[in-house]
Amino acid sequence: MPNIIPITDFLDPALDVYARLTENQLVNRDDPENAMFIAESPKVIDRALNAGCLPLSFLVEARQITGEAAPILARCQDVPVYTAEFDVLTQLTGFKLTRGMLCAMRRPARKPLEEILANTRRVAILENVMNPTNVGAIFRSAAALNMDAVLLTPGCSDPLYRRAIRVSMGTVFQVPWGWLPADWNKKLHDLGYKTAAMALKEDTLSIRDPRLLSEEKLAVVLGTEGDGLADTTIEHCDYTVKIPMSNGVDSLNVAAASAVAFFQLGGIE
Repeated sequence: MPNIIPITDFLDPALDVYARLTENQLVNRDDPENAMFIAESPKVIDRALNAGCLPLSFLVEARQITGEAAPILARCQDVPVYTAEFDVLTQLTGFKLTRGMLCAMRRPARKPLEEILANTRRVAILENVMNPTNVGAIFRSAAALNMDAVLLTPGCSDPLYRRAIRVSMGTVFQVPWGWLPADWNKKLHDLGYKTAAMALKEDTLSIRDPRLLSEEKLAVVLGTEGDGLADTTIEHCDYTVKIPMSNGVDSLNVAAASAVAFFQLGGIE
């Protein structure tokens, strides 16, 4: 049987992770071994568990204990399950729970770049993409459209922020990912990758150019919302690539552009 604990005290310290800790506090940079994240909805939590993430506690709407949450709770018999009615949980957390379920989980340890890129051919590089909604949407496209990994510069939003996880539909637990060092372009070249900067420049290749698909290893580089990629990043990439536009539209949102680029360059048949 699940370890069910009815909520009787909003100030219970065990509920801090759901009600009072910020995303930055959850990351716990001073003590990374105890860093956490919040997964929301049974589908997302299931994908996190399948990826080996360690659950610390659940917050579950009472009626979902025998509903959609039941298979998840059956997998985690000894994990505390804090529960109350939906309106009480909304008051506690400040938002409506998707499918009535949250899970606090231990943040996995970072992996070295060489390990992430082992046996990969197509990867996405995100430079300073700061909106967690866009990061989550890019991960979902990466999972669906044949990207083997996603790599992020330190200026990007964290893929394990609650909103990014939710928008990704849990694909942040399916696609290998990691943080890039300052000399990432050199490291990718050393590992046999060619880099393709997605940029609004005149002197570019079309995304349909056959040279791109013919590359054995290709990294698709996407920039921040609004400003796009830094000029120095573009200069150090092997290709500069543009998605053709019509009707006077000059660009796509970075998440939409990622889907087009991944579909065209991911090698899906």
